[in-house]
Amino acid sequence: MKERYNSGKFLLEIAMAALAVLFLAPLYLVFINAFKRYDEVLSSTASLPESFRLSNFVTVWQQIHFPTAFQNSLTITVISVLGILLVSSAAAYQIVRRPGKLSNIIFLTILASMVIPFQTMMIPLLQVAKDFHLINSLYGIIIMYLGFGIPLALFLYHGFIKGIPIELEEAATIDGCNTFGVYFRILLPLLAPITTTIAILHSLWIWNDFLLPYIVLGQKSNQTIPLASYVYFGEYMNEWHLALAALTMAVIPVIAFFLLMQKYIIQGITAGAVKG
Repeated sequence: MKERYNSGKFLLEIAMAALAVLFLAPLYLVFINAFKRYDEVLSSTASLPESFRLSNFVTVWQQIHFPTAFQNSLTITVISVLGILLVSSAAAYQIVRRPGKLSNIIFLTILASMVIPFQTMMIPLLQVAKDFHLINSLYGIIIMYLGFGIPLALFLYHGFIKGIPIELEEAATIDGCNTFGVYFRILLPLLAPITTTIAILHSLWIWNDFLLPYIVLGQKSNQTIPLASYVYFGEYMNEWHLALAALTMAVIPVIAFFLLMQKYIIQGITAGAVKG
């Protein structure tokens, strides 16, 4: 039966449209001001530019060595996310399928690290990173992202794997699969929705992260895009037109990735939360 369109739905649509405008307003301001001159940005932030010039993007491309910064961001994000997915899914699989006191202690200990604020760990983290020669290196910050990203991924995988019938794995074992075969050929394909969700969430976080690269990556050759863009924010003056052009170039890849994969986010989070 066709549902009636009433005043309540109309008000709900108005509220959702207003909320959408509220969320899109920052993107609009960043995008249009990336094409303006410095004086245009200061005189009228919300108006359209006199002409959509690309000189700001050319300047940013040359000044911050954008290809190098893009390569660093891409390398750190891809390797970190792949490592988080592999380690957390394998760990969650073993914790779920081998229940016991030790598994519970390991699971709760890893989850407990999620409630510790990052700011309280900054100084000890720097000291440990210095002792293990992890400062100013891409592999060093990748190891740190693995440590910070695995707890949430493990939590989501743990809830999802509990909803997978163990009979599927037992049937694969009878057919000759060993533990690795069951994990790679049976379990991982079934984990596709939650794996996609975790990959999206962690990719957005690592790609846009500023604080950890700021305290770990000091050399210009290792800077990520957010860190390289920070050069336009000075103590006495901010070059808004160049900074916003850099931000536009930084967010385009991650927005494209998000739009491509967004349909899996709600599906994966809902499944992980309900089954947990």
